Amino acid sequence: MMNPIYVYPNFDYTALPASTPYYITDRALLRRNMEIMQEVQERAKCKILLALKAFSTWNFFDDMIPCLAGASASSIYEAQLGAETFGPGKELHVYSPAYTEMEIRELCKLADHIVFNSITQWLKFKEIVKNADHKIEVGLRINPEYSEVRKEIYNPCTNRSRFGVSAETLVDAGPDALDGIDGFHFHTMCQQGSEVLGRTLEVFCDRFDKYFHRIKWVNFGGGHDITRMGYDVNRLCSIIHDFQDKYNLDVYLEPGEAHVLHTGFLVATVLDVIENPNGNDVVILDTSATAHMPDVLEMPYTPEIRGARRQSEDVDGPLEEGGFKYILGSKTCLSGDVIGEYLFDTPLKVGDRITLEDMSQYTVCKNTMFNGVQLPSIASCDSDQENGDYHLIREFNYEDFKGRLS
Repeated sequence: MMNPIYVYPNFDYTALPASTPYYITDRALLRRNMEIMQEVQERAKCKILLALKAFSTWNFFDDMIPCLAGASASSIYEAQLGAETFGPGKELHVYSPAYTEMEIRELCKLADHIVFNSITQWLKFKEIVKNADHKIEVGLRINPEYSEVRKEIYNPCTNRSRFGVSAETLVDAGPDALDGIDGFHFHTMCQQGSEVLGRTLEVFCDRFDKYFHRIKWVNFGGGHDITRMGYDVNRLCSIIHDFQDKYNLDVYLEPGEAHVLHTGFLVATVLDVIENPNGNDVVILDTSATAHMPDVLEMPYTPEIRGARRQSEDVDGPLEEGGFKYILGSKTCLSGDVIGEYLFDTPLKVGDRITLEDMSQYTVCKNTMFNGVQLPSIASCDSDQENGDYHLIREFNYEDFKGRLS
């Protein structure tokens, strides 16, 4: 199965009768992604976990939990959310670059898998984990020192990496270091395909398979864009099958973005159109890249906008001629708080609503109230329903801003 080119439904995500900005997730699209996750688990006999760091908007978990083996967390708060929402019968994995003793004691009450970033941390907290009230599977994060991630900020295998144990470190630690370790975890990918996993796995096995007889499972981490258009699901399943047949180990995947890719939108309103004598006119929206969609500036990337064509690093050549060209800017005081340059078929005017696509992942969980800008509301819809089944789930106000500051 090769995922086809994805086409959003002809559906009006601006129709929610609520003030903008708001994040809106389409449950019909979310179900589509969950069907793909479920298919991979059934075909490959693996387990897929929701990485809460990418999407933790728990109101939508009811659509996801039946299709997943559990969740993975990066902190006590995420672990508590995972335990409360996924509940009994689902696995809860936790990984952090380092833990305090207080955190380990709390996590031992919540998690059934804890992954350590170093042998030092494992040995420090080994007795606490062993004496927990329930059996906890222990993992060790491995650094295979191989990654095809081009942007350094997202590459976990650079020379400055703080993630995982290298082959050399494991040799130096001696054979007793793995006593009590149930599995290995590696995470070296970011928005990449199954062909990258195949090459990464070759390096990982070449450097660490001498230890596989001592463990029960391997977590292939995240960065698998399983639901992205063109992703080769057949290759993924084949890679997992081959690994399991050769080593007789269970396999976990914990993608974050892929669960909600193509499912969510950020709806904003045009507040002003400023004539720019030096270039394209500037549009001020009631949303913010830095506050509401920080990966736009961190990655960086130019998001798709419904009804517009974008100018970005991955689009060759200048913005095409014709139409109406605008720089879409935000309402904060940060000079670089710009979403991108776009070409619209019709001119924008004050009061127009626009829909930014693919805004579920790494938005709600990373947003801020910089400048005291109001957070977007959270909403849902269902494009499979004739009436859209719109729901406003949560609005934010001054008390949310004030309460987090003191």
